Parts: sequence; structure tokens; C-alpha cells
Amino acid sequence: MRVLIIGGSGFLGKELVCQAIAAGWETAATYCSRPGSMPGASWYQLDLRTPGQVDEVLAAVAPSAVINATSGGSDWTVTADGSIRVAVAATKRGCRLVHVSSDAVFSGSRIHYDEACLPDPLTPYGAAKAAAETAVRLLAPAAAVARTSLIIGHGGSVHERMVHALVAGTRDGVLFTDDIRCPVHVEDLASALRELVMSDQAGMFHFAGADALSRHELGVLIARRDGLDATRLPAGRRADTPMPGALDVRLDSSATQGRVRTQLRGARAFLRAR
Repeated sequence: MRVLIIGGSGFLGKELVCQAIAAGWETAATYCSRPGSMPGASWYQLDLRTPGQVDEVLAAVAPSAVINATSGGSDWTVTADGSIRVAVAATKRGCRLVHVSSDAVFSGSRIHYDEACLPDPLTPYGAAKAAAETAVRLLAPAAAVARTSLIIGHGGSVHERMVHALVAGTRDGVLFTDDIRCPVHVEDLASALRELVMSDQAGMFHFAGADALSRHELGVLIARRDGLDATRLPAGRRADTPMPGALDVRLDSSATQGRVRTQLRGARAFLRAR
């Protein structure tokens, strides 16, 4: 298996690279501005905003599968247009494509979302992710699109770093008590994505943990796991701020869980205190 991991220098990308190498796959990965340093992988610079670069990297790597794990945030030219370039290039070369999307495509109006639910985003990031996954499904009907939620693990995630900074008092902010998601461990997510690579399953998949938690509840679990004083975590309500975005979005992964062997643990399980 020769795999190309787009966004290999990111949080999820690094775990995918690590697992692919451990599985004995011939592994290539891309970065935009921060070169990857993990031995065992071939690294390629790629700016998804530049026409033609995706084709050049795929020609150099000649992968049998591509995992698009890049995160361009609300930058439409990366998150939407860049994902479309990947889908077009992968389809042209006959590569298996697994595209990573987000629960940000949903507004939270119905709270519980299964794989059949259609996007109704509230934020520019959610709109870009929704456009990307829609285009991928149209341009590459054999591809797998995997929506996920907050990704946690190894202390390197955005949320984990924020918890440590808030407890230490090195940054301002609060953790919302009314902003609810279904966090997933990065190891579980990467393992499940690799299963999709090895299969011929197409369509929509939900890879989220079994527990629905507020960002503050998640922060408390992280603090306790890491031996920090959870009482130092400031709490607030997102509904009391002008910050846009969905409040309560719970990905229902039960149908997907029946199609993959990897157990998508809930945060209460993978964040048990040491």
C-alpha cells in the first residue's frame, strides 16, 4: 500500500503518518509551511491554493490511496477549493480517496445528526467544509467522506493546549458549558480512517466518540487526567457571547461503528485520570 497523506504535518496528519508507517505502508505526506520530520515518510511541500501542485505531488508519489486530512480553517481557497483539486486529481489517477470533514457542517438545530443529514452550516469554516464534502461526493463517487468532531489525544490538540494555558493563567478565555460535541481520540480516528483506505466503502461516515460533552466538561476531564487543578478552568456560556456557530452538535456514529472494527471510544473512557 502506497498512501499519500495530505496535511501530514497537522495533528491528525501526524498520527496518520505514524500509524501508516507502523503498518508497513509506503508513506508520503505533505506540508504547507511546517516541514514534517517524522522518519519513514517522504515529505512534499504542497499549497492547495496553487493550481497544478496537487497533480505534481500525485505524479511524484503515484499513490494507490490519498487521505485528505488538511485543515485550512475558514480559508475557502484551502478548505473548499483545495479539497476539490484533490478530488479531481485523485479521481483522474484512479486513487482511493478518503476525505476528512467536520461536524461544523451542521447548525445544531436538530442536535443529533446521522450520516444521512444534510449540511446546514452557520460559519465560514462550516460552509467551506460543506462545499468540500459535497464536491468530493459528486466528483469522486467512490470516495469515503468522514465527518468527525473535536480531536483529542497525546496532549497536542488545540483543546488540550488551551486547558493547560487556562489553568496556568497564560491565556484569557473561558470554556463554554453550552457548546456540546462528541470528542474522539486521535488514535481511534486515524485507525478508523486507515480501515476506510483498505476498504472499498463509499459515501458518508461519522467518526465521533460515544460521549456528548460540553467544552468545559471536556476541559475538566483533561485537567484531571493531567493532574491539573480543574477548579481553575473558567466557565461561560457561548449563548451569552456574539461568537457565531452551533451550540449542540452530536454526531451519531452508530451506523458507521457497525461498518468498522475500530472502537470509537468516548472521552470519559480515554480521558480517565491517571
